[in-house]
Amino acid sequence: MAEAIVITPVKDSLETTKRTILAVSQSVGNFSYYIFNDFSSTATKTFLEENQEKFNYQVIHLENITSNPSPNYNLVLVEAQKMALEKKVPLIIIESDVVVQDNTILSLIKLGREKDQPGIIGAITVDSQGNYNFPYEFEKVKSGEVVETNHRISFCCTLITHNLLQKADFNDLPKKKDWYDIYLSRRSKKLGFLNYLAKGLEVQHLPHSSRPWKQLKYEKPIKYYIHKYLKKRDRI
Repeated sequence: MAEAIVITPVKDSLETTKRTILAVSQSVGNFSYYIFNDFSSTATKTFLEENQEKFNYQVIHLENITSNPSPNYNLVLVEAQKMALEKKVPLIIIESDVVVQDNTILSLIKLGREKDQPGIIGAITVDSQGNYNFPYEFEKVKSGEVVETNHRISFCCTLITHNLLQKADFNDLPKKKDWYDIYLSRRSKKLGFLNYLAKGLEVQHLPHSSRPWKQLKYEKPIKYYIHKYLKKRDRI
């Protein structure tokens, strides 16, 4: 019986998506893996459909559930919560610009059982040189500690405990947001849970590869803020 539901939301970014899927497929642990395809291009959709058996996942096309254009992170969380509550297991989110290690998923499951009043537990993100990077670049000192934190826990590679899933109904998530890591980090604390960052549990993160338009923030910042404020993209 699965000890966790693992999900990856996908919106194109096919090359990083392939790396994410391969890494998850090579992970140790007993879990069920689902890919939520959020209106990706034909090439991405075809890859996801044709490789389910090879990499042991099930793809869910959001176009079969909603006509709302991406991003549909709200819907992904609602559907994933249903799965996890039905199986009575935690939910692990691994985004499509993250490459986990073979023990990452199993370690997150164990931490969810061992820590005091856990709500959300995040694996720390690193770059190709092993340095902590976005969104955890504020951590300056390398260590193997698991630290309780008031900072937001990103959904890059994160476990949401079954207890928190029982108390936080994702149907109540704000409809005008695109991303929910800050909101749910705060919600977890308000409900009396503790959030943890596993500094020794490192996963490689390629920032914004799952949302290529956000690279404009570094390349063409004026155009980025036009997208963000006038087109209301990336609402957090």
